[in-house]
Amino acid sequence: MHAFRGSFALASCLALVGCRQPAPPVVEPLPASEFVAAPETALRSVSPLVLRELLDDGDWPSLRQALAHDRAWLARQPADRILTFGPRPVSVEELGSALALVEGWLAEEPTPRELAQRLGEAFDPMVTVGEEGSRMLVTGYYEPLIAGSLRRTEEYDVPIYGPPPDLFHIELGDFRDEWRGRRVTGLRRGNRLLPYPDRREIRQGGRLRGREIAWARDPVDLFFVEVQGSGALVLPDGNEIRIGYAGANGRQYRSIGKLLIDEEKIAREEMSMQALRRYLEENPAEVERILDYNESQVFFRRLDGPPVGSLGVPVTPGRSIAVDQSLLPPGALGFLLTEVPGIGENGETIVTGPLRRFVLNQDTGGAIRGADRADLFWGRGEEAALRAGLMKQPGKLFILVPKPQS
Repeated sequence: MHAFRGSFALASCLALVGCRQPAPPVVEPLPASEFVAAPETALRSVSPLVLRELLDDGDWPSLRQALAHDRAWLARQPADRILTFGPRPVSVEELGSALALVEGWLAEEPTPRELAQRLGEAFDPMVTVGEEGSRMLVTGYYEPLIAGSLRRTEEYDVPIYGPPPDLFHIELGDFRDEWRGRRVTGLRRGNRLLPYPDRREIRQGGRLRGREIAWARDPVDLFFVEVQGSGALVLPDGNEIRIGYAGANGRQYRSIGKLLIDEEKIAREEMSMQALRRYLEENPAEVERILDYNESQVFFRRLDGPPVGSLGVPVTPGRSIAVDQSLLPPGALGFLLTEVPGIGENGETIVTGPLRRFVLNQDTGGAIRGADRADLFWGRGEEAALRAGLMKQPGKLFILVPKPQS
């Protein structure tokens, strides 16, 4: 975020953690198990006793809000649509009924332990299965605020493109059920589907001239909006407009952070969103090369209201997660066990405490692949940017599966 360029913002970030010492990890590494990336094997059952230990450290209003958004999405789906919870097929109607029970329990203002005890009435617990057993990597995302304009000027000259008319999609789930949620995107030429131009070709070729919906001041700022999936433009008059994901060119997402680690520009243990931005600011001649390394180009649309996830419903800070929805069921209720990152006295990333939270699977992302990855939405503002930028914590994700209806 451009707001982090000033020393005042950096001081504010440091003040968030004060003199706290690093806390011990809340998730211990687990032995590796065979990794099979398929919806039917992405979850495995665990003891029902696990439910008693799912003690939420958040607030009930945010969970009720996330559940309400979830049920709004479910209400738009065919009642008999089947969602794959590992080896268990669950209909949209069954999931909606189970989530309605949770909403009803929350209305009674239960203690975290009371809610945990009641979950066994409607759910069975499962845990995600990835390359390292049930251990997963948890990252964070947020809603950036960047400087933008509705018209091009000398100061605002970075185009923000809407989806191009020649972008063509094939939904593979229309051909086979096991391909549901997967898509091929490209450029249609006659009876062939060709790869769409990559980021560098789009930037240099001018093929999208006239498709601009707004203009940004800084290409790095806009790139981070692409990574987050949505953001807000602060216009010269102080007003804001929101922009959100409206498609992509179908090219593979490639991490520019990994590029700089491989080139030994930033040490792996020091990599964070803040470190990445700092390097780009200090090396402006390298910005185009580094950004072009990620061939994926995101297209945007104007948004009314709050930021929305891939389900088309608003995402809730601390309650919405993005996962690989080709493996894990959209709209599912989960429980995330991970850590809260912060900055120590010497600028190093530390753990400031555990995070134990009921979450809803309401989003996805190009970099979120596999059942052992989750991205937690932190909201907007400086603290959200700080937490999201630092977050690369170990974690576990339990998915609550509605019990079969008798």
